[in-house]
Amino acid sequence: MATLNLWLQVSLLSLLATFQSSVFGESQVPCFFILGDSLVDNGNNNNLETTAKANYPPYGIDFPEGPTGRFSNGKNIADIIAQFLGFDEYIPPFAIARDQDILMGVNYGSGGAGIRDESGTELGDVISLNQQLLNHQIIVSRIGDLLGSKEEAENYLSKCIYYVGMGSNDYINNYLLPQYFNTSHLYTPEQYAVVLIQQYSQQLKTLYKHGTRKVALFGLGEIGCTPAEMASYGTNGSACVEVIDKDVQLFNEGLSTLVDELNNNLTDSEFIFINITEIPSGDASAYGITIANASCCVVSSNIGKGLCAPNLAPCSNRTLYAYWDGFHPTEVANLFLATGAYNALTPLISALELDSDEGSYII
Repeated sequence: MATLNLWLQVSLLSLLATFQSSVFGESQVPCFFILGDSLVDNGNNNNLETTAKANYPPYGIDFPEGPTGRFSNGKNIADIIAQFLGFDEYIPPFAIARDQDILMGVNYGSGGAGIRDESGTELGDVISLNQQLLNHQIIVSRIGDLLGSKEEAENYLSKCIYYVGMGSNDYINNYLLPQYFNTSHLYTPEQYAVVLIQQYSQQLKTLYKHGTRKVALFGLGEIGCTPAEMASYGTNGSACVEVIDKDVQLFNEGLSTLVDELNNNLTDSEFIFINITEIPSGDASAYGITIANASCCVVSSNIGKGLCAPNLAPCSNRTLYAYWDGFHPTEVANLFLATGAYNALTPLISALELDSDEGSYII
């Protein structure tokens, strides 16, 4: 374990050096697009009629701009990966992305969103993955106008990295809520994972049709280990809610197989499966994280499930906590996860840098 911790510390220092040297230079890729849920939402839900929003204190207490809609005390995982990629500005949310800014990428993430359209709707309006794909089509069209043609846009987009992370709300805010949704009555956990993966496959192929070629597909974390789910279900003496984590594991196994199928069938593309559950939890101690079973903020009983109560002071020692609220990581936990994810992105980045040397794109 000591060796692993040392490797993580050296890796982190290397990544920070890469970030610091590239802030005022060129990014490693021309653009970074993000599709996902509350783990990456950076303001798209702010003006929606939903309880799944985080644009109030204490969210953003450690973020320079304060509460922006990020479900954390500071940066989310997509923010940090973008920094590691060399972007000197945050990727703009679709809600406010305008003009030339879209050439650096767009964040479509929406708290509560899922692979299935109905996931998260008990919270109010959400921007499902299908709607995020429609929003991306709008951006592709705008990029075509900026670059001169649809073909130029698709060529440009083929040089970009896409972060796609979906599925958590298809469990948290769908399958695990039989009082609102019938999926747990219609499907066994095994069947549900298959249904989700089948729909996800079609959605990813839609993304491919619009020029996407380099995709990092994020698996689901251990939902049964979140403070909110442990409080709701109990653990029966285990460290987490094992039945939930077993269901999630079925999805991750299917996603891993899907990545292989997509790489075999879409031969001019590259998909990478990032299984964050394989990052040993003990290694988080290298980042100072020692509390993994409690929320840093005071969780509300009235607002959206597992979210912080407004305007109440959170814990003062935030760097010790893995979870900011009932579901979402603290900034330091996001740094831990982003570091592992960035290391996994190395093949995509290397391929794109080779293309850049050949003059395939100009930033």
